[in-house]
Amino acid sequence: MKPSRLRSVIESLLAQRWPAFIWGPPGIGKSSIVHSIAQERGLPVIDLRASLLDPTDLRGIPAIEGGRAVWCPPSFLPQAGDRPGILFLDEINAAPPLVQASLYQLVLDRRVGEYVLPEGWWIVAAGNRAQDRAVTFRMSSALANRFVHLDLETDVEDWREWALQRRLEPLMVSFIGVRPQLLWQEPGEHSAYPTPRSWEMASDVTGTFGGGLSGYRACADVLPGIVGQAAAVEFAGFVKKAASEKQMRSIVDDPAGATLPDALDGIYMLTSWLAYHAEDTDVSKASAVLLSRLPPEFGVVLARDMLKARAAFAKESGYRDFLKVHGHLIQR
Repeated sequence: MKPSRLRSVIESLLAQRWPAFIWGPPGIGKSSIVHSIAQERGLPVIDLRASLLDPTDLRGIPAIEGGRAVWCPPSFLPQAGDRPGILFLDEINAAPPLVQASLYQLVLDRRVGEYVLPEGWWIVAAGNRAQDRAVTFRMSSALANRFVHLDLETDVEDWREWALQRRLEPLMVSFIGVRPQLLWQEPGEHSAYPTPRSWEMASDVTGTFGGGLSGYRACADVLPGIVGQAAAVEFAGFVKKAASEKQMRSIVDDPAGATLPDALDGIYMLTSWLAYHAEDTDVSKASAVLLSRLPPEFGVVLARDMLKARAAFAKESGYRDFLKVHGHLIQR
């Protein structure tokens, strides 16, 4: 399922007791979705990496009280009196079988020996698939049967919406619009390959070097080590044809008369740049005019992106006019 659907499902599952397991390749947002939901709901998250545990860690250590051995649970587990939250068992299938076995009782019965998971705490786990070339151990059928299993896949539209909110470099957002196949690819023989996480990393690195075209040119030799050689070469070709900041500003200054790009990559670059600068009043007004000048399908993309980035865009007269004609497409 795509990220937006997974988010909806996880939010619904929070209201019941059965734990969930999120499957997916590295770098597509499994952990980020869990942490994002918790942050939005004001819930604490205990991120427990099963691969770092020993089989005896969960039970704790014994202490003598009144002549009897009493087990002292580890401090990293939720304690009685803690407010409700999420116990996130990340990389659970990267843990060896004995560690996985130590989780059986916690996952199903919400307890380990004398320790009891407090009411209001929900368990969710995540892990990579065997075909992802990550460190994984086969999950026992006994542990697997204790979870609701959810398969996460990448989705370009979901990623684009997230990327605009996260304010990733417009160059990269528009490039993925043109080459959606490069949002994620299976890992090959090289260490770097394209994933949503690696594109976010590439955007941050480009920003560190100044952002935009100049930032890219300053770190072009770094990107192959982030998104892989093949994706970096294609991105370099895209950048060569990308409009400059000056050209974008000239369109904003004269949205009714300026010459607009007619190639697919140029239109994607324009819409991504406008959405990135949506808080600029001049950009917002120009975008409303441009809606009717772009091909309808791109006008819809721009309208959606602008509304997500700037709610006040709905008040622009150009948007209201566009809505009368293409409102049925925007509502989809």
